[in-house]
Amino acid sequence: MTTTAPRADGRVLALAHHAARARLEGVLTRHGITFHQSVTLRAVVAAGGAAGRDELVGDVVGSLKTEASVVSGVIGELTSAKLLEADLADLADPAAPAAPARVRLTDAGRELYEATSAESAEVTARLYAGLTDEELEVTGRVLTLITERANAELAAGA
Repeated sequence: MTTTAPRADGRVLALAHHAARARLEGVLTRHGITFHQSVTLRAVVAAGGAAGRDELVGDVVGSLKTEASVVSGVIGELTSAKLLEADLADLADPAAPAAPARVRLTDAGRELYEATSAESAEVTARLYAGLTDEELEVTGRVLTLITERANAELAAGA
């Protein structure tokens, strides 16, 4: 008896997302950070290790589809945990506002990011094992198209 794979739909995509995210959150929990904190650290790393606060908030809001106040709170948590800090350029400017315009990774933040990324990469390698390049390319194209369409609808308020 041959079983066929289910047709991709919202449920199938959600099940894959939640299963993989639960596995990732296990890694993050062992390191004492949340998913939102991990996404925020990743965004700072992607920006070269330092980012404008407003740009960082916008980037993470766009990724997580959450409120700016939530992301600002996450930045505060990461700063309190000494994983992010005010960019020194802000400290040198006496006219800088009370909330720094830029934040940067601390050495501890970079070490944590590198450790969680390495462990996450091992999990990802196991989850994607055996998939062909063609399967991954097709999946990537389809998921990117779905993401673009959903983002366009969100932007249009639909």
